[in-house]
Amino acid sequence: MSWDDFVARHNVGDVVAGTVTRLTPFGVFLTVSGDVPGLLVTRDRPSVGSTVTVRIQALDPHNRRVAFS
Repeated sequence: MSWDDFVARHNVGDVVAGTVTRLTPFGVFLTVSGDVPGLLVTRDRPSVGSTVTVRIQALDPHNRRVAFS
């Protein structure tokens, strides 16, 4: 799904499943809906490749950013 399709179909507060792609000291990066990247700020350390359920906390269409909680 493209970024534009994702923003058209989802809103802040929606729950989606994402795949962990990278771990950082401040959280994990995920992809949702195939290839839409986003950040989950967390102390938990799921393994890369695992699937997690997250809530969309913020959408920034101008900068193409999504934050999860």
